[in-house]
Amino acid sequence: MSSDRLVLTPEHVEIRLQPAGLGSRFLAVTIDFLLVTAVSAMLATVFSLLPIALAYPLWATASFLVVWGYHVYFEAAHEGRSPGKRALRLRVVDGRGLPLTVGQCFVRNVVRVLDSAPAFYGLGALASLLDPHRRRLGDMAADTLVVAEGRSDDPDPAAVLSPEYNSLRTPRVLRLVRRRLSLEEREFLAALVRRAPELDETARFDLMEEAGQWYRERLELRDLPLSGEQIVRGLTAVLVPPLTRRNRRR
Repeated sequence: MSSDRLVLTPEHVEIRLQPAGLGSRFLAVTIDFLLVTAVSAMLATVFSLLPIALAYPLWATASFLVVWGYHVYFEAAHEGRSPGKRALRLRVVDGRGLPLTVGQCFVRNVVRVLDSAPAFYGLGALASLLDPHRRRLGDMAADTLVVAEGRSDDPDPAAVLSPEYNSLRTPRVLRLVRRRLSLEEREFLAALVRRAPELDETARFDLMEEAGQWYRERLELRDLPLSGEQIVRGLTAVLVPPLTRRNRRR
């Protein structure tokens, strides 16, 4: 059974992501583990120059911050790539294809303690083998996915630009729009499209999906393979020209 996952990108195009294999993930986490160990050893050498009563508490605190902050920092600040993942060309992404949030980075790395039990990611490896998308427990808890860079299928430009994906100007849809959408709803759609660039990507995705699902049911668009934003923008493109012409006549 394929482990590929279909997601919508921030541009709301459906793509296929191929989760990274266990071998490359194991090598990546080994590199990160060695780097964290080296940093801790270097800190121990530096703090050994201080009195023992001061050196040990400082070293313990610094090592704790390094161990717990290493992955969170690199995944949040470097587009989901720690040095180990970068070396193996891996990346952590949101389960919907969106960029990671700091909260997701924190959750998946807190659960790393459970994944690493009973010895060096034994439970995490077992979870990855059983999960269809090769996720460890931390990925499941944070809704994240580790993918191999450059291996996702590019969308077909002809399909993305076809009327099926980018236009709702069909007689059936136009008839339903005229009958079922009020002036207030038309103004809402236009305002939503205008405000979209100002929204956080995750908030924009969620809002567009919710609005799109509402109009998908309202206008009987269940058979169209469109994202929420494509529905909202498609309806707005249909509705705004008539409103503009009406305002001009006034």
